Amino acid sequence: MESSPQHDILELTRGASTLRLAPRAGARLLSWHVDGRPVIRWPDNANWDQPARVRGGNPLLFPFLGRHFVDGQIGRWRDVQGVVHDLPTHGLARDLPFTAKVDADGRGVSMTLVDSAATHSGYPFAFRFEAAYRLADDHTLDVVLTATNTGDAPMPWYAGHHFYFELPHEQRAQSTLDLPPTQRRHQLPDGSISAPESGEQQYCLDDARIQDRFHVLERSAPVGPVRLVAPGLEHAVTFDLDRPGSLPWYAVTTWTEAADSDFYCVEPWLGLPDAIHNGLGLRWLAPGTTEAAALRLRFEALA
Repeated sequence: MESSPQHDILELTRGASTLRLAPRAGARLLSWHVDGRPVIRWPDNANWDQPARVRGGNPLLFPFLGRHFVDGQIGRWRDVQGVVHDLPTHGLARDLPFTAKVDADGRGVSMTLVDSAATHSGYPFAFRFEAAYRLADDHTLDVVLTATNTGDAPMPWYAGHHFYFELPHEQRAQSTLDLPPTQRRHQLPDGSISAPESGEQQYCLDDARIQDRFHVLERSAPVGPVRLVAPGLEHAVTFDLDRPGSLPWYAVTTWTEAADSDFYCVEPWLGLPDAIHNGLGLRWLAPGTTEAAALRLRFEALA
């Protein structure tokens, strides 16, 4: 294990693939390299004083994702009793330390967060939340998010990923995202969600129509793959979102920060922002029960 100024960094390798993770920094996947190429990126100048704010890796979004509003104020939510709680955008998990257990063969890790005094004011539920990463082979990464309600009251949740993929900004126009059938939506300034528009099955990544947009997956049939193709980097990444035993993914979100940002985010989500109030993907987990959301990422070198 390497060390940052505050955090141990765990490195897992299988053949051509290497993962770097920081369990005590929100169970953050920092990077994924395949054949020496950065696929999921971590910036060289990362500020370890605020790891949750670094534009890289895969911050975990739990118990809620995106922005939630009460009376126009971001970062607040109202429970079923009418009590208002403060909870940061994208939840609390990315700011808290997880415990870690490496698989016996060294090819995967499970990282776990349980409720504590640090979580109860913003999210007054007893829970266990686990993120598991495993290198299935040289070019394949399996990821599973698991939530367990360890309390005695129904627990609301809708989690997600925030993968930062390496992509020089000048390559956006030649890079594409292939999607199964979707409806395209976005969040309005007051927190409400726009009416759905028919989505397309392929977008170039310089298309302004997909900046900060939610591609809501149609569920009339099994969900097909999502594919990010970066010819300039000579590789593609395919998302399999229809894994055995998994909860259904609700949407795939696309986002980047600025015109000159050398990354592009493709983010599978279980719900939409403010689902705690609008119900779009909101899940209620019964006491003593567990749910899991799985996906598989497959790296492909392009000829």
